[in-house]
Amino acid sequence: MNIFVGNLSYEVTEKQLEKLFAEFGEVRSVRIVVDNYTRRPRGFGFVEMPDRTGAEKAIDKLNNSSLNMQSIVVNEARPRKTEFAGRY
Repeated sequence: MNIFVGNLSYEVTEKQLEKLFAEFGEVRSVRIVVDNYTRRPRGFGFVEMPDRTGAEKAIDKLNNSSLNMQSIVVNEARPRKTEFAGRY
């Protein structure tokens, strides 16, 4: 399951997210999204967990929790929309 993690402090690292989510099961990948020009974090990222049960438990426990003194938003990621969908 792909999980969206939002309202991240700019100081949060991918390692920190991996450790946080690993409490609920195997973490396949972690990616904090960065701005293409400034290379600074954009304040959100994605965590992929192969086990749906563990992922749902992580979402339930971590949504609105505090990470680096900031309340984070955690929910199932929505499928990415393509930029040109429906234009042809």
